[in-house]
Amino acid sequence: MNIYVGNLPFNTTAADLEALFGEYGTVDSAAIINDRETGRSRGFGFVEMDNTAGAKAIEELDGADYNGRNLKVNEARPREERPRR
Repeated sequence: MNIYVGNLPFNTTAADLEALFGEYGTVDSAAIINDRETGRSRGFGFVEMDNTAGAKAIEELDGADYNGRNLKVNEARPREERPRR
């Protein structure tokens, strides 16, 4: 299951995400999305884990406080193709 994690503090690392979601099961991968131009975090990321553990993590973490921010956690939707500028 691919999980979207939004409203993250900008100093959150992939290791932080892996540790947070690791409490619910084995994390296959964790990534923070960075801005292409500045290299700074965009405040969201993705976590891959099995469906059972992923569903439990979504249920427990959506709206939870993480370092002063309320997380937005849900199953990731496929990326929409946008026209290039």
